[in-house]
Amino acid sequence: MKKYKKAQDIKLGVIGYGGSFNMGKIHLEAAMAAGMTPAAVCDLDPARAKEAEKHFPGISTYTDPAKMLKEADVELVIIITPHNTHAKLALQCLKAGKHVICEKPLAITTKECDAMIAEAKKNKLMLSTYHNRHWDGCILEAMKAFKAGKIGDIVRLDIHMKGGFPGKTWRSSKSISGGIMYDWGVHLLEYGLQLLGKAEIQDVRGFMKPCSNPAKAPWKNDTIEEEGFALVSFNTGQCLTISISQIDHNHADGFMTIIGTKATYAMGFTDWKLISNKGEVTVTEAGRNPKNEWPKYYQNIADFLSKGKELVITPEWSRRPIHILDLAEQSSKKGKTLPAKYK
Repeated sequence: MKKYKKAQDIKLGVIGYGGSFNMGKIHLEAAMAAGMTPAAVCDLDPARAKEAEKHFPGISTYTDPAKMLKEADVELVIIITPHNTHAKLALQCLKAGKHVICEKPLAITTKECDAMIAEAKKNKLMLSTYHNRHWDGCILEAMKAFKAGKIGDIVRLDIHMKGGFPGKTWRSSKSISGGIMYDWGVHLLEYGLQLLGKAEIQDVRGFMKPCSNPAKAPWKNDTIEEEGFALVSFNTGQCLTISISQIDHNHADGFMTIIGTKATYAMGFTDWKLISNKGEVTVTEAGRNPKNEWPKYYQNIADFLSKGKELVITPEWSRRPIHILDLAEQSSKKGKTLPAKYK
């Protein structure tokens, strides 16, 4: 794999500048803070390309990814487009000899992930996913409590969140987004997999509640589910449940409950609770989470490519939550538990 003398030598291209959220701007500024150099932006909307020129004077702009890959002086391409385009664009970039970062999720299916990983290995290129929330304050604090022995051995993780996009945005389209589980679910599973470490996924049972009235929904029969649920077991005997729901109105403490042999940890974005028993007395500790450390993602990318440091968010790591969601979808359709598959 090609290494760079310094981070500044890593020239960046972006596909999909990002509309109202300006995600392209956010990514380029974060990468610049790690020392890398913005070089090109591609967006199908010429107005967004013009906007990029205002944000980054002198940057090259394109409306065709193939043209950018052929003409622009870029080493690393960041893909910020709808979920169902990630695999096709990533393979196009990898075949053109470019390192690739995909916004999460890496792809929609396991098959897509495996094709991307194989192409990256074949061409000796980096492939990663923008799992910036790997460094969220909430999971950093939970990991700290776990490593300090306060929770004990983890027995089960229960993840639950109100979510979904029932409006006209593409995120409410099943075929484009992957479904209700693919937006926040990818982040939440990545939190859980951090806590479970090297535990291997054993099998997955999924349940999906389709849209009740697709005729009145903006995306008709292509509308995302009203609820997705999965039970995941691991080779360590541990298990994980995850539900993303538009119809569950029970808001418990936190969105992840970590059940351990010593205590239960309720993890929220801003606060945490540690609940344990001292004899017959229930004791509750509580606190605030530290700040997020998102800059560490792009700093790690720069350090990996220029200094040879270990890549934190590998494509194999990014594949794990996708494999769970893919199996959950297949399991729901087939009505049975499905085994995980590792390469």
